[in-house]
Amino acid sequence: MDVKSKTPTQGAQSLRRALAVLRLVAETQEHGIRLVDLVAGTGLNRPTVHRLLQVLREEGVVEQDEDTRRYRVGAELALLGMARGNRFPIRGVAEPFLHELAAKVGDTVFLTIRQGADSIAIDRVTGRYPIQVLATETGVRRPLGVGVAGVVMLASMPSAEAMALISGNARRLARLGMTVAGLQARVAEAQAIGYAWAPSGVVPNTSAVSVPVLDERGEALAAVTVAAMADRLSDDRLTDVVAALQDTVRRIARRRKELAVRRVR
Repeated sequence: MDVKSKTPTQGAQSLRRALAVLRLVAETQEHGIRLVDLVAGTGLNRPTVHRLLQVLREEGVVEQDEDTRRYRVGAELALLGMARGNRFPIRGVAEPFLHELAAKVGDTVFLTIRQGADSIAIDRVTGRYPIQVLATETGVRRPLGVGVAGVVMLASMPSAEAMALISGNARRLARLGMTVAGLQARVAEAQAIGYAWAPSGVVPNTSAVSVPVLDERGEALAAVTVAAMADRLSDDRLTDVVAALQDTVRRIARRRKELAVRRVR
């Protein structure tokens, strides 16, 4: 999201800017990101980004590769995250159902949540088919709508909210070769059919399909995705995989509600 478009809390501008830089660094995981791309992605000037990176490096939350000069998330940030190992209760609820789904369809299954304007894969289970699609690692942070999970979560929101998120991510989407209008069209399609399907995935000759996990109000708690070789998600098999996904998300939602009732008692 363009940092300049935010109205920061008084005195918090530097902190917001540092977090915006850190989120972009986190998107690239082990690959890392160049200074020039951080400048383009945040909309901040080069000296400001460089100064923020210096502080983040000093604190150990960002590190720089000596050879490529790219920036990556540092060890300190990973250690801080360990303090909230159970931060995502939906993962514990969904885990057995994800394993059942992977065993049934034979392909890789992902659980993805929304965090602000981003989608993050928090679990991944492989199936038994000899070729598994592992294009996304757990912990990957991407603008909502870059993958099918983000598309289907946007499709589950009120239109105004989804549009605001898409527009806010316009700069980041453009860096990935996407347009606001193109993403809106994909979201509209997902709203119409109840799932998001990408005939051509991130990796060549792969495909993915995703269905949302909805709460009692119809809002998306997460999304469950099946990623496979493209010929395994052709029109004929797609119907069966979508049905299996829909059954899985209903069971996850039902189990979550049962556990919530028990806690109240």
